[in-house]
Amino acid sequence: MADPKGFLKQGREVAARRPVEERVQDWNEVYPGSAGRALLPIITQQAGRCMDCGIPFCHQGCPLGNIIPEWNDLVWRDDWEGAIERLHATNNFPEFTGRLCPAPCETACVLGINQDPVTIKNVEVSIIDRAWESGLVRPQAPEWLSGRTVAVIGSGPAGLAAAQQLTRAGHTVAVYERADKIGGLLRYGIPEFKMEKKHLDERLEQMRREGTVFRTGIEVGSEESGLTTEKLRDRYDAVVLAMGSTEARDLPVPGRELGGIHQAMEFLPQANRAAVGDPATTDGSEQVVATGKNVVIIGGGDTGADCLGTSTRHGAASITQLEIMPEPPSTRPSGQPWPTYPMTFRVSSAHEEAGERVYAVSTKEFLGDADGNVRALVLVDVVFEGGRLVEIEGSEREIPAELVLFAMGFVGPQKQGLVEQLGVDLDERGNVARDQHYMTSVSGVFSAGDCGRGQSLIVWAIAEGRAAAAAVDTYLTGSTALPAPIPPTARPLVV
Repeated sequence: MADPKGFLKQGREVAARRPVEERVQDWNEVYPGSAGRALLPIITQQAGRCMDCGIPFCHQGCPLGNIIPEWNDLVWRDDWEGAIERLHATNNFPEFTGRLCPAPCETACVLGINQDPVTIKNVEVSIIDRAWESGLVRPQAPEWLSGRTVAVIGSGPAGLAAAQQLTRAGHTVAVYERADKIGGLLRYGIPEFKMEKKHLDERLEQMRREGTVFRTGIEVGSEESGLTTEKLRDRYDAVVLAMGSTEARDLPVPGRELGGIHQAMEFLPQANRAAVGDPATTDGSEQVVATGKNVVIIGGGDTGADCLGTSTRHGAASITQLEIMPEPPSTRPSGQPWPTYPMTFRVSSAHEEAGERVYAVSTKEFLGDADGNVRALVLVDVVFEGGRLVEIEGSEREIPAELVLFAMGFVGPQKQGLVEQLGVDLDERGNVARDQHYMTSVSGVFSAGDCGRGQSLIVWAIAEGRAAAAAVDTYLTGSTALPAPIPPTARPLVV
């Protein structure tokens, strides 16, 4: 145990973000220096609040099975090398989860039953940021090669985790990405102010030095790519599908065809490219920007917040974020008791900066101008009655909008192309079905991450990538020493 009285002496404390008026003028992370560096003055005492519980429910909250009490204790004892060893034992990419994960481990923290929980996520990012700065993150090349080859399709967190684990097990691994750079949504979906891409690039360089090969600009299965499905199966002993859930949910209401209405993943990748000095578009088309416009974001989740922060930095005239569900409570609802992850009112860094959030509303229609571009939305208030949403009569109203962004989530992986050509079975939700060993209905083809689970959290994607890698290693060699943190049927604890 760290400090036996730490949770009695210290309250929960987090690092201060940069002033709003400063940070909205750039694309850098919202913390001064970096998240880990900003936390260093307070993190030792925060780690000391960990009670090293006899049954640490933080383990249950984390699908990776992070050994949280151990690295809390090591940080408190100023053993940063020991802390990063314990952290890397279960998590390939703590610099990603320490910035992007909503921390279900914290809502499962035993201290959180009647106090504020330990700042687990902050301790995590402090460990990894200090490890990078101190040279404690080194390549772990395999001692021998198995002679087996694996193709990983998709370079998001699930694909990268599977690739790193399989490379370290001695297999020859190639990661295929249809975009021009590796990273998937980590690169083109997550804005710089949440995670600067230098953290991704550092990790990719480590993976290259370990032996993982990255191939970009290749949409596997297309004739143009030169790598058809037949060639893929002939060239590789195993294939891991980790393409994510990329089919965005649409809103087919009157006026949907108007100009100025875009999916979030049409808007965010362009902004992310421009933020690092690259051309915003790859086809020479004009970038979608929020500058000077009344922006309406439909969807109240993390992607909506990313659109909000990006629109703020573009200089939008106004930003309104719509959510069809009612405003969540500020404290844990009685129906979502500890240690479940509660749906409570949360304020992200983007919400601190600008914008208005409107709850319990539904979009009925988009109104256009004489040029065929959107100029307004027609909204109506809704309420739950009899298990369904019912419109409140007389509540219709218009709000101005010259840019509308859909951030309503995703409904499954792209079927056209590789998925259809492989002939893998789909489950009832349209995701790639797999058995208890992450293998699809096609022998030697595995599925990991959102393409098999459905839209989920980064920590679940990494856990699935690690577990799928263990299954692939067993398939190729007959046994494995790789950890398998979760089965494909695992789900967050609910009541």
